[in-house]
Amino acid sequence: MRHPALLLVVAVLLAAALLAWRRRGAGARARARPRPFPRAWRAILERTFPLYRLLPMADRERLHGQVQAFVAEKNFEGCGGLEMTDEIRVTIAAQACVLVLNLPEAGCYARLRSILVYPSTVVPVYARAAVHGGLETEGEEPVLGQSWGHGTVVLAWDSVKLGAATVDDGRNVVFHKFAHQLDQEDGAADGTPYLDSASALRTWGVVMREHYAALREAAEDGRETLLDEYGATNPAEFFAVATEFFFEKPAALKRRHPALYAELASYYRQDPAAWAPA
Repeated sequence: MRHPALLLVVAVLLAAALLAWRRRGAGARARARPRPFPRAWRAILERTFPLYRLLPMADRERLHGQVQAFVAEKNFEGCGGLEMTDEIRVTIAAQACVLVLNLPEAGCYARLRSILVYPSTVVPVYARAAVHGGLETEGEEPVLGQSWGHGTVVLAWDSVKLGAATVDDGRNVVFHKFAHQLDQEDGAADGTPYLDSASALRTWGVVMREHYAALREAAEDGRETLLDEYGATNPAEFFAVATEFFFEKPAALKRRHPALYAELASYYRQDPAAWAPA
């Protein structure tokens, strides 16, 4: 005995599953399909992101493909009257993708959906956050950006431009906020991103706790530190600040904190001290 209604439901569910599978595979197919990197995008990176010119050629070519996939897969939204342009998309995407240049697919912002970009550092993020994440926060405050665990990054375009243009000061809002995204991919904002083995997790914990504690102690005593004192706020901020210095002041970080540099180099699978300025 046939049940037309049941058959219809099954057909609808199968169609929905097929659509979901196709969407999940879209990103992988986009990366697998070689496409020429637009000349206009290359010109944008040459103009706005000097660190791009320091990358080894092979890394630069790999970055091209990741930027194309990132722009295709993530939703960019101009807020506060900002008109979204390729310059904004590509400048943000390139900096975000530098962090994941050599990471396995699982560590490439799989949970990230939207990048909200405001024109300046006064970013009214809370009303927007309440819509996307059900968060209840009162008031507004000036910020450079924010990173939410539910798949949204908020950025101020003027800070993005300044961070991209200045490659050796240890301050880069995109590196900082996207380090938070990597930290949150395992479900917790605790300064520990996804690591692929128990031994790696143990070593990470020892090194990070030691350096975080040292930074807190130095900050409390008023002693000069290489890392920004904001990293002493909590372990999540320490990881984000350390990431900024790893990519922007790698030689100094390697010289002053070799164990911390080695741990970050192992996680990111990169050695920026070999190609970036001190």
